[in-house]
Amino acid sequence: MRIIDNINSLLGDDLKTSIQAKTRLKIAASCFSIYAYEALKSELVKIESLKFIFTAPTFVPNEVTDKLRKERREFFIPKADRERSLYGSQFEIQIRNKLTQRAIARECAEWMRRKAKFRSNKTRSPMQQFACIQGSEQEVAYMPLDGFTTVDLGYQRGNAVSNIVNRLDESTFTATYLQLFDQIWSDPDKFEDVTDAICDHIASVYQENSPERIYFLMLYNIFSEFLDDIDEDVLPNDRTGYQDTLVWNKLFNFQRDAAVGIINKLETYNGCILADSVGLGKTFTALAVVKYYELRNRSVLVLCPKKLTDNWLNYNSNLTTNIFAKDRFNYDVLCHTDLSRTSGESFGIPLNRVNWGNYDLVVIDESHNFRNNDAFKVRETRYQKLMNKVIREGVKTKVLMLSATPVNNRFNDLRNQLALAYEGESDNLSKKLRSQRSVEEVFRRAQAVFNQWSKLPMEKRTAKAILDTLDFDFFELLDSVTIARSRKHIQTFYDTKDIGHFPERRKPISFRCPLTHRDDVLDFNGIFAQLSLLKLAIHAPISYILPSRLKKGESGRAGEKARTGNRADGKQDQERKTVQPQGGAKLRPTQTIRGLRGFTQMKAIKI
Repeated sequence: MRIIDNINSLLGDDLKTSIQAKTRLKIAASCFSIYAYEALKSELVKIESLKFIFTAPTFVPNEVTDKLRKERREFFIPKADRERSLYGSQFEIQIRNKLTQRAIARECAEWMRRKAKFRSNKTRSPMQQFACIQGSEQEVAYMPLDGFTTVDLGYQRGNAVSNIVNRLDESTFTATYLQLFDQIWSDPDKFEDVTDAICDHIASVYQENSPERIYFLMLYNIFSEFLDDIDEDVLPNDRTGYQDTLVWNKLFNFQRDAAVGIINKLETYNGCILADSVGLGKTFTALAVVKYYELRNRSVLVLCPKKLTDNWLNYNSNLTTNIFAKDRFNYDVLCHTDLSRTSGESFGIPLNRVNWGNYDLVVIDESHNFRNNDAFKVRETRYQKLMNKVIREGVKTKVLMLSATPVNNRFNDLRNQLALAYEGESDNLSKKLRSQRSVEEVFRRAQAVFNQWSKLPMEKRTAKAILDTLDFDFFELLDSVTIARSRKHIQTFYDTKDIGHFPERRKPISFRCPLTHRDDVLDFNGIFAQLSLLKLAIHAPISYILPSRLKKGESGRAGEKARTGNRADGKQDQERKTVQPQGGAKLRPTQTIRGLRGFTQMKAIKI
């Protein structure tokens, strides 16, 4: 017996001297690497056969069902790591960076098909790991052996503190290991042949792949974590038949994506803001969402400004102008102002008997009208009525907000709208986001960034400057509960063949019409110049007081204020005095000087 420490003596070098022509190699290890084959390629091509046993389930077909189990927080999956080690383990990055994987995989696959057989332990019972060389002249056993990689051969550095392997060449020991290997190899109940699966995996490395396949593989690996969060509960249920409705078939491709995204966000976060640019059909998109929930027997309320009620009432009425009459919409329509009313009727609905808490979905058109949440002691605001009576009371209510201008003056305007989705309790939304900060903290930090950005010079106050400064949590929040696309976005990411080209907004043309064509009459600029020369001094009597008398006037005004106790202006004394304006004509005695409080006795000022 001899000890190989993989420092002064390497296991790979010892295998090179032990492997002879026509020898049979038998290995039981956790993983197999094509780079270990490359390191021993000259010796492995001369052997008679290789029998390799994966000591834990690897490439086993019935283990594929494990992927269906949601292990969202499991960051290290041993089975997947063992299978990936076929193309190089995490410690063989230096070798993989040489970009020779494709050529090595092709050679290894051809060699495997001729001389190698692989079987996997399909049970979860532990198994010892070792390697045996069986030749006509000598038999050698090596143990323990973690895997068949360049790290285990001693050619690459791993993370193990020690990597000592015992070499056994006594016939008594080697015969025991060879007998154990053959016994395990012949047990079909516990071990399954995976040779074809391994060859197929290796072939996928060197086969020619189309650019589309590579692109989709990249997308899957980038967004696989997000795909795990999507399940059938938050996706539109196709069995409702919403795709057969007339309104759905009238939508363009980008509007259908928006409708599906809205349903997903409503089911996940109970609220969504559709903030597409003007002219992208937010109303039709919202109607498709409304029809989806109506097909699920949900009650829907549409709140809109009074000027837009005819637009919404047209689609739920039996009118010739209703292009969606076949879909038979059945939602209620009320105005924003109806939230402040307690009596009367609105479009045939008695407001004193409205069951506000029985709506499953509320669609708010022009939702930026609810951006303020100012509280008053004497009355209940529309915002408070909507929050308390419609959203919080009764059944669980989802809120869809339509607005082309979701942020007007400050970030709190957007936060107040989002508060309608999470019923004013930010924890309801925070626990569904990946951010560690609360919603209030996210908006507070965003507002601070905006305030600093607004103080920058004009040349530095760019969109890129504020986008680079805002936290990722803010974008995570917006991406979760908003859908906002511009026309440029649609033209860039969608096929606009069915849509056609968006109309281009022309620059305004200014026409300056003259006041008259007569030469003896002033034009607008001349009139403005003459008006600018007027001082209108009679309307500013305070300008007639000498600077030396201003202090006396102020003290007299203060004294009278103390005596009269702030009497009303109409009860104060006003005197008429003849005053000669500074540098102007004399005023007639009948003219009154007003606004000089505190001067009860005032003599004419002489220049």
